[in-house]
Amino acid sequence: MIVLRNVKTLVEQRLKSYPAVALIGPRQSGKTTLARSLSTEYFDLEQEPERLRLDVQWPSLIKTKSLIILDEAQTWPELFPRLRGAIDEARRRNGRFLLLGSVSPALMKHVSESLAGRLSLVELSPFILTELPDTPLTELWLRGGFPDGGILTSGLYPQWQKDYLDLLTQRDLPNWGLNVKPQVMQRLLKMLAAVHGQLWNASQIGQSLGLSYHTINGYVHFLEGTFLIRKLQPWSANLRKRLVRSPKFYWRDTGILHSLLGVRDNKTLLNQPWVGASWEGFVIEQILDTLNNTGRPVDAWFLRTSDGSEIDLLIRYDNTLWAIEVKLTSHPSLQDFDSLNRAADMVGADKRVLVSQTTQAAMGEDKISCSLPELLKIIVKSNFT
Repeated sequence: MIVLRNVKTLVEQRLKSYPAVALIGPRQSGKTTLARSLSTEYFDLEQEPERLRLDVQWPSLIKTKSLIILDEAQTWPELFPRLRGAIDEARRRNGRFLLLGSVSPALMKHVSESLAGRLSLVELSPFILTELPDTPLTELWLRGGFPDGGILTSGLYPQWQKDYLDLLTQRDLPNWGLNVKPQVMQRLLKMLAAVHGQLWNASQIGQSLGLSYHTINGYVHFLEGTFLIRKLQPWSANLRKRLVRSPKFYWRDTGILHSLLGVRDNKTLLNQPWVGASWEGFVIEQILDTLNNTGRPVDAWFLRTSDGSEIDLLIRYDNTLWAIEVKLTSHPSLQDFDSLNRAADMVGADKRVLVSQTTQAAMGEDKISCSLPELLKIIVKSNFT
């Protein structure tokens, strides 16, 4: 099954404006498939023979007009000075190199040192809802969006997710520079699944693992860089009410989350006490990934006050502040919107959105009650202003 990726248009636009583009995202999210649809000049730099082939062909390659794809570029640091030299020799030539990378910190270190001003970053997430219009929302929520994780071929979930994390903890993370025993990391991943969408308490998790909160925060920061975890910061503007200052962490792919928590089907998922947090994280990720795919990433926060007022997602776009509340119900109530309005008034939100599983959308000038697919349609149609 061939699925067109929304971000492909953005990659092509950036290649017209920059000598190089880096396509970043988690392993197995489809970076290589997307890249190879743009050019046949492909090099996998994790493989020593491929490095040799690139080294031998380099003088002739940089003179061609072909797009050169360099997969897992951060694994070969010696490449980056070469790229800088080739780009600077013909600075007005754009669309020459497409770098692929799974580990943002390592790649960004080389980019900042060698390719600043010469390269544009584009992030590719696993499949999102707007890319799979014929796939039931409930299936994407359960299995997640990894192309090989069961969303395209039944029967692979949740074993694929388990194998993915095993390989990550046993091989990839150590190779990428995270010095932690696989058994410890696997326990940490399960704990992160248990606190998905909750206020972050590194000390509590550190006590369970016999590690300091500094160490735990370092591990989680690294996992953010591998695109597995998203940190949502609390709203910090001055208000009269006392605000929660701890961030929240969400698993970016709910298929991995559900695999870690032992959920095999939708019926089991809906019977879990944490199902609301899972749905909340899924909606937040779909919104932010959809905006990112259009080339319009936004700053994002959540709001919680000491007396219980809450907004699940705050985003600022074109100087407009949107307050978005997520409910796992097909029948949102007026009371739900009243609660959102009261919290939104505190921060002066310009727009208020209640996202649920309703089949009846209601849209006003500054208030919207709708389903997730309806909201994503608004974003895709560029009406999110």
